Amino acid sequence: MRTSSQESVAKLTRKNIRLIKLQHPEVSNLNLSALRDLTRNFRFSLSTGELLLLDGRWYVTHTGLLRLGCGAGCAGIQVSVLREFCDPAAGRWAFKATVYRSRSCKGFVGHGDAEPSNVSELVRGAEMRVAETRAVNRALRKAYGIGICSVEEIGTSSEPAPSSRESKRLPPQPTNGNYGGPKVRDRLCQIIRQHQLDPTLVKAYATDFCGTKTLREATREQVENFVTHLADWAAKDKNAVLCQLNSYLGSKEGAA
Repeated sequence: MRTSSQESVAKLTRKNIRLIKLQHPEVSNLNLSALRDLTRNFRFSLSTGELLLLDGRWYVTHTGLLRLGCGAGCAGIQVSVLREFCDPAAGRWAFKATVYRSRSCKGFVGHGDAEPSNVSELVRGAEMRVAETRAVNRALRKAYGIGICSVEEIGTSSEPAPSSRESKRLPPQPTNGNYGGPKVRDRLCQIIRQHQLDPTLVKAYATDFCGTKTLREATREQVENFVTHLADWAAKDKNAVLCQLNSYLGSKEGAA
């Protein structure tokens, strides 16, 4: 007979499988198997942005790692800047992070660096925070035996800045700021324009992807994860993206 914990994991696994098939209809059996293992071992949730499938590989997110650490009773995380490797004028930063699984733990160390050449356009100008996040992520992955890389540790090629016309096509940004800052909004506008997508349907899909009732309730990181996912999927299979967006036609009037 299953325990409540086993039932919870089974329910989360089914939810993750349904969502990844919605996001990536072409997902391989190998990736599905890996998703089941990641769900069973670490309780990662796709709907809250704890996992991402990019270029056929699974990545954990900062959100997922922090949730895992808190749930496992992490005693603390110590972070320090490595000044000898930093050049603020050039936007180059390096940090050391140490995760303590318990009060008696000697600590698991991780290092992270960031500079304009190895960060996404979405976070250009925030290299110091990216470097700190990367260090914390590496330390958390070591502490809890996470073999897959975190998405914040990888960089993406820079994209040209979107025009002012693109920005006008995206639904207005909520006042609470959760919809993402200007760079996230501009990146999404660029994707919409590049692939000629319906911004209202994109908004409806984003809400579903983030697992919230409205996009205003989504965190910045959830929206950033959605933008990364949409860009990757549209580049690989635009027709699949259009089919996905068309499934929200019935809710278009209410989402407007």
